[in-house]
Amino acid sequence: MATSRPIKTLSNFKSSLIGGGARPNLFEVELTTLPASVSGWDAETFRFMCKAANLPAQNIASIDVPFRGRTFKVAGDRTIDPWTITIINDENFKLRRSFEEWSEQIAKLSNNIGSTQPGSYMVNAKVFQLGRGATPSSTNNSGESTAVLAEYEFIDIFPTNVSQIDLSYDSENAIEEFTVEFQVQSFEILAPAVGGGAVAPNG
Repeated sequence: MATSRPIKTLSNFKSSLIGGGARPNLFEVELTTLPASVSGWDAETFRFMCKAANLPAQNIASIDVPFRGRTFKVAGDRTIDPWTITIINDENFKLRRSFEEWSEQIAKLSNNIGSTQPGSYMVNAKVFQLGRGATPSSTNNSGESTAVLAEYEFIDIFPTNVSQIDLSYDSENAIEEFTVEFQVQSFEILAPAVGGGAVAPNG
């Protein structure tokens, strides 16, 4: 016997779209410390100059098990994709030089000698997905604080690519930027996507 389902309306959709929807341009990346041998790291400037990042991608492989002419699929290992951020480059090159020093610590260009203890060149980083109000469904939009909708901590990361910066006479009305790609051992979800009470101050 056929069944029916009620028609969904724009009003139904409006009530389901909590906070008007999460916005990809409301985020913050926190990289508090770099390995001890990297000098002059400015975590506060990095908070502003990191213009793009992503929430972690993860994959579970499928293992095919043949059985009598058919294939039975079971879950395999879970892996994490490399994590990439984009950084605005200012005229003191301070952030870029820090990532270059970090790479040099891992493997020197002159002799390929580098750190032998993984703990000496791995650090943690966080990504905060921010809301538009003080809570996900807030009517307080004073701008004094912002809800943290989701918080991810990347565990034991290290850079495997510091990208080139293209230079050209043809470039007008542009600011230099570069990307850094990190390998990630694991990550933790530190705040729930909905209903989290954490608040990040602006500024």
